[in-house]
Amino acid sequence: MEIGLGTYLALSSVLFSIGAIGFLTRRNALLQLMSIEIMLNSVNLTLVAFNRWSPGSPGEWSHSGQVFAFFVIAVAAAEAA
Repeated sequence: MEIGLGTYLALSSVLFSIGAIGFLTRRNALLQLMSIEIMLNSVNLTLVAFNRWSPGSPGEWSHSGQVFAFFVIAVAAAEAA
């Protein structure tokens, strides 16, 4: 059984929804930051899933989803610092 793009997008939307609800309902700043991290991770999952689903030809910029995910991780690390 192969896991398709729809499964990754469904998981990503569930994670993003959990993060958004957590951010909007929590008053503690630490829990709000953790909710933002969940939302950023769901965006990373979406970017990498789209990159895997449509990788492009080897001569093109074929890893753009992974590069964007790397930048999101870098921003999250800067936010934590």
